[in-house]
Amino acid sequence: MKLIEVTDTKTAQDFLKLPKKMYAQDPNWVQPLDADIMAVFDPAKNPKFQHGECIRWLLVNEKEELIGRVAAFVDYKIANIEKQPTGGMGFFECINDQKAAFMLFDACKQWLQARGMEAMDGPVNFGQRNNWWGLLVDGFLPPVYNSNYHHPYYRALFEAYGFQDYFQQYTYRIEVKGEEQLDENFRARAKRILDAPAYRIEHIQKKHIDKYVEDFRAVYNQSWGKHEGVTELSTADTQKLLKELKPVIDDRLIWFAYYNDSPVAFMVMIPELNELFKHVNGKLNLIGKLKFGYGLWTGQCKTALGIVIGVLPRFQGRGVESAMIQKFSKFAFDPKFPYKTLIFNWTGDFLPAMMRVYESLGAEISRTHITYRKLFDENAVFERHPKIK
Repeated sequence: MKLIEVTDTKTAQDFLKLPKKMYAQDPNWVQPLDADIMAVFDPAKNPKFQHGECIRWLLVNEKEELIGRVAAFVDYKIANIEKQPTGGMGFFECINDQKAAFMLFDACKQWLQARGMEAMDGPVNFGQRNNWWGLLVDGFLPPVYNSNYHHPYYRALFEAYGFQDYFQQYTYRIEVKGEEQLDENFRARAKRILDAPAYRIEHIQKKHIDKYVEDFRAVYNQSWGKHEGVTELSTADTQKLLKELKPVIDDRLIWFAYYNDSPVAFMVMIPELNELFKHVNGKLNLIGKLKFGYGLWTGQCKTALGIVIGVLPRFQGRGVESAMIQKFSKFAFDPKFPYKTLIFNWTGDFLPAMMRVYESLGAEISRTHITYRKLFDENAVFERHPKIK
């Protein structure tokens, strides 16, 4: 077996092609968009390169056949805030062979050690946590947009190498049936906010999307940007994110909460794009765009995907997120509402308060991912991600 670094167009294309081979017989797998994967490794498109670096490898057997791939990366802006300076590895694919998997893991470990790292998380993304984060270990259903899907045997390979469960991520699912799905306690929490004159809850208006850029950034940076392993968003980052989302934004799926006209919370959902992208085979070329556009226009997307909820720290626990969901429910429980399933992706087990919110809706866990951490010093004390109340 031999490792080959991804350095040119051919090897970059091979990096994209390998999963097609790995999951050819799996009816649940949905091919990610090639452009989304390539953007992660493009310094012109990924701001992480401003304070980080990455590398990719392919693994071939004696017949020069592709049997594995992996990427390693380090974000120096956040790596050293950990007890052990920590890098990342991700985009792992491999045949069911421990020796092959360990060659890929070793390559990542040695590259990260050469850059002063003492641990690596994986499989993660060279970007924000909302994309390609964690190893799928339960709920082998068709993946939601930009989430990891894996063969079940990957878990044994990771754990045999010494990766440990750093935190688990849960994807919640609820079938939309009627307003009675919101229990009495949930409605009571929401009512306290909705009845208070100082609060205002509203969904966005796509034609005025630019006005929400700073509102989103202000709340995100205070609610998420201070968390371990998460970097703050700049104005440019936020504008880029909203620009990418704009073609698929549904006004009814993005909500903001204001207190005395200042933003204090948001809830961002989008149509579950993999219900449409599964028909384009990873290519958003002219034909792919026509298929996607037709599917969106004809209402083929029946699922809404919750990307992120953010609440300013001093407003957490007051019921603001419940109030946003209560207001949204006026649309969601309308029989004419096109989305019949809501998926909330993802919630870490270090966020018990958010787990309780989803469970109070009657939502159930449909998928579980694990973010693993591998300490390079076998004698170092391993600690799971601290809980956030």
